[in-house]
Amino acid sequence: MSDSAKIKRALISVSEKSGLVELAAELDQLGIEIISTGGTLKKLREAEVKAVSVATFTGSPEVMDGRIKTLHPKIHAGLLYKRDNAKHEEELAALESKSIDLVVVNLYPFRETVAREDATHEEIIENIDIGGPTMLRSAAKNYDSVTVVVDPSDYSTLLEELKKHDGATTPEFRERCAGKVFALTSAYETAIAAYFENGKPEEAQKFPNVLARRYRHRSKLRYGENPHQDAAVYAETGYDGVTLLDGKILSGKELSYNNYNDLNACLDMLLDFEEPFACLLKHANPCGAAIGETVAQAYQRAYESDPLSAFGCIIGLNREVDLECAEHLHKTHFVECILAPGFTEDAFKLLKKKKARRILTLPQMANGQSNNEVAYRYIRGGLLVQEADQHVLDVDSLNTVTRRAPSEAELKDLLFAWKVVKHTKSNAIVLAKDGATVGIGMGQTSRVDSGFMAVKRAGERAKGAAMASDAFYPMPDGVEVGTDAGVTSIIQPGGSKGDEDAIAAADKAGAAMVLTGGVRHFKH
Repeated sequence: MSDSAKIKRALISVSEKSGLVELAAELDQLGIEIISTGGTLKKLREAEVKAVSVATFTGSPEVMDGRIKTLHPKIHAGLLYKRDNAKHEEELAALESKSIDLVVVNLYPFRETVAREDATHEEIIENIDIGGPTMLRSAAKNYDSVTVVVDPSDYSTLLEELKKHDGATTPEFRERCAGKVFALTSAYETAIAAYFENGKPEEAQKFPNVLARRYRHRSKLRYGENPHQDAAVYAETGYDGVTLLDGKILSGKELSYNNYNDLNACLDMLLDFEEPFACLLKHANPCGAAIGETVAQAYQRAYESDPLSAFGCIIGLNREVDLECAEHLHKTHFVECILAPGFTEDAFKLLKKKKARRILTLPQMANGQSNNEVAYRYIRGGLLVQEADQHVLDVDSLNTVTRRAPSEAELKDLLFAWKVVKHTKSNAIVLAKDGATVGIGMGQTSRVDSGFMAVKRAGERAKGAAMASDAFYPMPDGVEVGTDAGVTSIIQPGGSKGDEDAIAAADKAGAAMVLTGGVRHFKH
């Protein structure tokens, strides 16, 4: 590989024109000849940056309404010939062409056009770039001698390289940029294939024959779930929902693999609540959750649900953290991370005193839950795909099946517990009172065992509590575990052959039971 590639001539043709004029002006100052075409050429000339047209360089006019302008032997010979090959030099001269040492190109906005609701099929097809990908691939293949830039964020680095290396670029820079080219063209072709396979987003099949998803490396992680496992985090290209990856770490160490996993579960919970809400999670399971008049009150009540399990937890809040809330948070023993839409200046000043505590802000969570989310889970050699569990329970659809109906206060707690149980690993039982969890049991192979865990953690607080089960009770024993501890209201899906026995157990204890009409919240 050449140690340097001195640039005499550049071809610039971009759809995304941010930074274009500034870059071209700097290249002109460095004595680099610029070839350009179409709207790019027009913009450069309006800015009084010297540039010659592709048609002038090739000696051939654009034809077919501009569909053919850069698909010319003089362009691709100037890009692809090997600089140390005498035969190539002779053939280049015979074509009356010249070297093109730098290509700055990005592509027609195909994906953006597809995403527009008013875009017609004809317009989408016209936004399939042909010349751009062809030039990029030619230049990237010959990156030993040609520098190719597709990312405007690399413009400043390109100029630094040229100034530092007497008009040349380094092999490392060229190789990195070539890699970006093939990543871009691959994603571009995948988007085109997806359109032909699935149509526009609103027309697309829920589960297409070909599932095209693309991820970009964001950062390497110190390790995975355990220190002997390597790990990294990737961002999905084109994802437009609320994502933890848009969050900003204000203080503390970088996030670990387990932090990301727990924080993602935390974010899912936060997006389900509109009132001031706080939750504490361990191993992607809630160990406390509550609503309140203020986020400070919500946090304090969530923490009191299970202070023992709160050690080393993730804390999520769906309102800006003020000083009052920060004072409660600061008193809490070891905390891995705190996630909120924002922090007041005095709240942040207090919280950052503990250096190991990670503090994250994600203002986008105020946008609420995205619709039509899809959930993916990898299995060996394949992928499971399903609609995300975004079911919102309609109160009017609840069916009271016991002699006693729940009171208004009990109904509120039942609905709150039902929201929390959705985010708890199956088998899951949640006990709640006055808008706060008092006991949570999860992840057991027996629903009865989860019930025992929940009532043990609740203790005396189980008296008068509401109990939510993520799936039906096949036998009355799970109901009895709750009512024996003092539970007075129960919400569950129903649909078991043992429904009558479960209802009878509730009636015997004088508890109210409502069914969700078969809607359940398994989370494995």
